[in-house]
Parts: sequence; C-alpha cells; structure tokens
Amino acid sequence: MSVLLWIVAASFVGGALSVLCAALFALNARAHWVNGLVSYAIGALLGAVFLDILPEAMALSGNFAAVSGTILVGIMVFFTLEKLLIWRHCHHHHCEAHEPHDHHADHAHGRTGGMIMVGDTFHNFVDGIIIAAAFLTDIHLGVVTALAIIAHEIPQEVGDFMILLHSGYSKTQALMLNLISSMATLVGGVLAYYALQSMQNAVPTLLALAAASMIYVAVADLIPGLHKRTSLRDTVEQVVLIALGVSSIFLVNLAVGA
Repeated sequence: MSVLLWIVAASFVGGALSVLCAALFALNARAHWVNGLVSYAIGALLGAVFLDILPEAMALSGNFAAVSGTILVGIMVFFTLEKLLIWRHCHHHHCEAHEPHDHHADHAHGRTGGMIMVGDTFHNFVDGIIIAAAFLTDIHLGVVTALAIIAHEIPQEVGDFMILLHSGYSKTQALMLNLISSMATLVGGVLAYYALQSMQNAVPTLLALAAASMIYVAVADLIPGLHKRTSLRDTVEQVVLIALGVSSIFLVNLAVGA
C-alpha cells in the first residue's frame, strides 16, 4: 500500500472513528449529564491546549514569543468573530440584552458551537499534517501516530459533541458538524503529503490558533455558564469534573509517551 493511501486511510478512519465513538457515548448520555460533561469538556479543552498543543507548537517553532503572540492575536480574532455573531443574532432576533429572562441556549447557538468547530477544525487539519509527516518518515510511526491521535481525540470529541448539544444544536446537527470537522484531518493529510515543507512551516501557527480558540471557548463561553450553579455541591462537582477532563488528556499523553 502506498504512503499516500496509508495517509488517506488513517486520516479518514481516524477522524470518523473518533467522532462516531464520541457520538455513541454522548447520545447515550442522559439530559442531566450535560452540565457535568460541559465541565469535563472545559478540562479536556484546557488539558489539550496546555499539555499537548502548546508544547508541540513551542517545540516545532522554537520561537516562544511568536507562538504566544499568535495566541494573543487568535484570542482577539475569536473575540471579534463572536461579537459579530452576537450582533447578527441580535440584529435578526430578540437579543438577550433586551430580554429579562434567560435565553442562554438560544444565545449560545451558533456562538459556542461555531467557535468550538473553528478550533476543532484547525486541530483536525493539523492532526492530518502530523499523520502525513509520520507516515512519510516511517509506516510504523505513522500507524502509531494515527492511533495516538484517535485515542487523544475521543475524549475531546465527546466534549465537543456535548457542547454543541448544550448550545442548542440537535443530535443530528451535532453529529454532522463533528463529522464535517473531522474531514479536515483528511484535507490536512493529503495537502501535507504534496507540500510537506510549506505545511510544516505553518504547523506552529495553526496549532497556536487552535489553542487560542479552545482557550477562548473554555474561559469566555463555558466557564461563565458554570457560575450559574452556585451551591457547594455543584461547585465541587464542577471542579472534580474539570480536573477529570485535564487528567484524561494527561493520561492519554502518558500512555502514548510510554
């Protein structure tokens, strides 16, 4: 089997398999699990950023100032994009600023969900580039890398799926968005195969932008929602689940590195 075919197969199967595994878990979740899984998703997003994506971006770039500067610009860009989405929502519908009661789910629709898809698509695209680079180095390394990426993606995709449901998307919409986003892995892998040098140069920037999006979603969109539940029991549950999300990413990286 040719290297290109290995890359295509690993990127397609890896992306689709991680989404379908995540969907099977998420679709069997009960409604009252959603808030808990959003807490878990916050931990998984922050864990992926600070334990995996940023260290990799720093190592590939070697220029810490450039990576951190890209993250800063990315956060500003995502803030601006979100403001535009809110403005569009308020322009065509009743804005939550004009309503005395809570429209959190409606307001979040197209905001948190859209933002998480931007970050996830960047991440999947870069995963494709990494898979291609590994296969071009060695077939065995490529297979191991693809398996590691699938293992790494599943907990994150579960979080993404639950965030989309939490943001007001239907189960079918959430599944389709995640599947479409996962195809960025295939696009990244094929493009990297034909233009590996230029793609490798872009990897740190893409990783930094993906990190910026995930940080922004976790801190600006998801964490404020947790503050609406103020009891001690809810707070302890949130902290434990966020820590569990971070720990799951740490354990995956530990297992892959072992």
